[in-house]
Amino acid sequence: MRRKAGLVLLALAVFFAALSPLLRWYAFPRLAKIPANHYQDMVLEAKDATLLDYGTMRAKKVPQVTIVQTLKGNVEASERIEESAGRDVVVWDGLSYVVGPDGKMVSKIPERYIFDAHTQEPVHATGEMVDGDPVRREGIEFKWPFLTEKRDYAYFDAQARVTAPIHYKGTRDFRGLEVYYFEQTIPWTKVKIPKTLPVAGLTPESVAETGTTRWYTTVRKFWVEPLTGAPVYGEELHREELRGGTLLGDRDKVTAFAGHVKMREDYIEHTVDLVKSQRLLILLMTSWLPWGSLTLGVLLLALALYLEARSRRPSGPASTATEEPSPVSA
Repeated sequence: MRRKAGLVLLALAVFFAALSPLLRWYAFPRLAKIPANHYQDMVLEAKDATLLDYGTMRAKKVPQVTIVQTLKGNVEASERIEESAGRDVVVWDGLSYVVGPDGKMVSKIPERYIFDAHTQEPVHATGEMVDGDPVRREGIEFKWPFLTEKRDYAYFDAQARVTAPIHYKGTRDFRGLEVYYFEQTIPWTKVKIPKTLPVAGLTPESVAETGTTRWYTTVRKFWVEPLTGAPVYGEELHREELRGGTLLGDRDKVTAFAGHVKMREDYIEHTVDLVKSQRLLILLMTSWLPWGSLTLGVLLLALALYLEARSRRPSGPASTATEEPSPVSA
């Protein structure tokens, strides 16, 4: 009986020991994915900013500029691309909408970002664009990979349409979460005029005819929760200028926008709460279940070996006493 129980325990030990790497290296990559229908929005603010008045073509101080960023999963497009890509793909249709202190639109730049649902690596397909212009991204954008590492990453800048390193700068505590801090600097770069401008009749083509060009620089900062790869907070020291041409009159350049862009407080709180709940699921798949399964397998193996040893133990010495015969009557 002990031997049968030991064999059952041994079989269970092998099962749980084999289950441990399967959970980590097989199940996790297939379960930890960005859903194709994912939607999120984010509001950022730049207080005491400098903004160009397109009516006078002069920069002025304003109390606040608001940037609304939305990312909407395009399920139909992702399913179409998956057929040829052979892997799970997410298509985000994004929009960066800038609003001045009067509530009027300053600029809006649409974007389509196509990437692998698990690794966040870009997937190149028809429709990948920024402000209507086809692009070929290299590196990540918006989100880091699951299980982010303490290293530099390549990050795509949509304004300049370039990929540049974003540097790991250390581990920090952000509202009770251990996060990795990353920073990227884009030097002054000539960039395209947005296709949608706040003045009727003013187009990128008409601006180009005047010889005026647009330049941009930024210092981008992210605080990233490493298990989920989700930024819980972000800032930008953002600056844009118009340079040269007849549009500016006798001036060499004018500031189009300058400000310290930060996430709004209510969106910070919402993001932190969401990431705290999501990181528990990642911990479950990458640590708790694999290690728990391995530990259980080791314990079952030890118990199986113990029962096997007990079953092989010799029984006690045989009794040498001789029973006296019972008397027999006539």
